[in-house]
Amino acid sequence: MVLPTLRQLQYLTAVVALKHFGNAAEQCFVTQSTLSAGIQDLENLLGVPLLERTKRKVLPTALGIEFAERAQQILSLSADLVDLAHSEDQTASGRIRIGVIPSISPFLLPKALANIRSSHPKLELVLIEDQSERLLTQLRAGELDVAILAFPYKIDELSHLIFADEQFYLALPKHHPLTTQKRIDVHHLPTDELLLLSEGHCLREHALSACQLPTTKQRTSLQGTSLYTLIEMVASGIGITLLPEMAINSDMVRHADITLRPLITTDNKPMRELGLIWRPSYHRVNTLNLLATHFSEALK
Repeated sequence: MVLPTLRQLQYLTAVVALKHFGNAAEQCFVTQSTLSAGIQDLENLLGVPLLERTKRKVLPTALGIEFAERAQQILSLSADLVDLAHSEDQTASGRIRIGVIPSISPFLLPKALANIRSSHPKLELVLIEDQSERLLTQLRAGELDVAILAFPYKIDELSHLIFADEQFYLALPKHHPLTTQKRIDVHHLPTDELLLLSEGHCLREHALSACQLPTTKQRTSLQGTSLYTLIEMVASGIGITLLPEMAINSDMVRHADITLRPLITTDNKPMRELGLIWRPSYHRVNTLNLLATHFSEALK
């Protein structure tokens, strides 16, 4: 079987994106006749038209659009192979695609990235923020190299490395009766006042677990889509919420009109752990260990 070349795929994706042979040829650093001939060879190889050509414009067919989308995935994976080869002898170089959950990214990344960039200028970090389940889906599909998640979380066959742990703090309205206490026992929480993130956020499940509450039972009719929303609700006296330890010194929390109290449990164990997750087939583990060290130091 004769397969399309990467050069042909590059030509096609450029034309589909730009819808202009001249501009696509310029982007690919070839003449327009070379690009046109390459796409014609691709169509002859496949036995189907991928483009509709007129004197004034070029339009991709429905198949051409789908083919170009898959071709772009192949080109991205090919670029990853080059990155891997170039970084084989240098741990801190090349591109790493990192997924991170919203309850970690604004508090960890600003503290860590500046030092990583100054210490390892050849290391390119591509950051994607999303919820845990969607990040794991992208990780398994090869769209991400590594994800930063909070544990406990079910990751099945994936590899992981814990780099930090933390407690929860209780956020209270300024004049709430519990503000008279220096620490709050989870068993004394007024759970009917507890505000949580909406379904799909792992911080919600961790908060319920820390309070030893069933995850299936909704504790309140109000559910926030972000920590900022929950904090504003607390400041308005609507209820109380739990915040991860890494968030308490952020500008978002320090400038909020709320009171914070550490939450304690009977065994005083960390209430959540932070870690890197990757596919067992991913080989740049030394680089991941380096990143884990930077993330750990940033939280100290």
